[in-house]
Amino acid sequence: MTSSFTLPILYSFRRCPYAMRARLSIAYAQVNVELREVVLRDKPPSLLAYSAKATVPVLVLSEKASEQKVIDESLDIIYWALSKNDPSHWLEKLSVTQLSEAKELISENDGSFKACLDRYKYADRYPKKTEVEYRDEAETFLKKLDERLKNKKYLITNKVCFADVAIFPFIRQFAFVDKAWFDKTPYKNLQAWLSQWLDSKLFESVMKKYPAWIEGDQPVLFPGDTSRS
Repeated sequence: MTSSFTLPILYSFRRCPYAMRARLSIAYAQVNVELREVVLRDKPPSLLAYSAKATVPVLVLSEKASEQKVIDESLDIIYWALSKNDPSHWLEKLSVTQLSEAKELISENDGSFKACLDRYKYADRYPKKTEVEYRDEAETFLKKLDERLKNKKYLITNKVCFADVAIFPFIRQFAFVDKAWFDKTPYKNLQAWLSQWLDSKLFESVMKKYPAWIEGDQPVLFPGDTSRS
């Protein structure tokens, strides 16, 4: 069945932190897309055809072969959304220095911290070290973020920027591996920052549950009329 929306198509998975930050940016920018919720163990053939990586998120800007463009990196989807609309200046008003700091922080999040997070969350798959040892390694990044939040409300400035939205889903995932432990840590600034995101209308809006998309299903409009945080 052909989509009746003629909109960009976003393949997503609700709990994936990469897909989460893409949805947050799209919802914030109020750029409508057709959402296709994916079951990762049973990926639709069209997703595999659009992206050899076969991971989410994947944004298809046009289904027409002559115009087809696919964005299959979550950060690039963030940049795409903010290029369409950036009402609170998540990106466009950052200084050169601030932009560099944001990119470096995201790089560390997506690199060494994500590796530690995976090993901490799935410690049984990585028997070389214990869960606690992997958690201890991840704390290096937590301490850095908490220190940055001592004198400002957000990671780069006193206003939300794209670094906050890019990193938040991963800190959320880390915290909920053992929320009781996380809540007892000395990282009070980071805890407050995380709580603010968890309580935001923007986050609530992008965590709505959708049925798994099957080839031929009617399109689902996202984000629709979403309130911004």
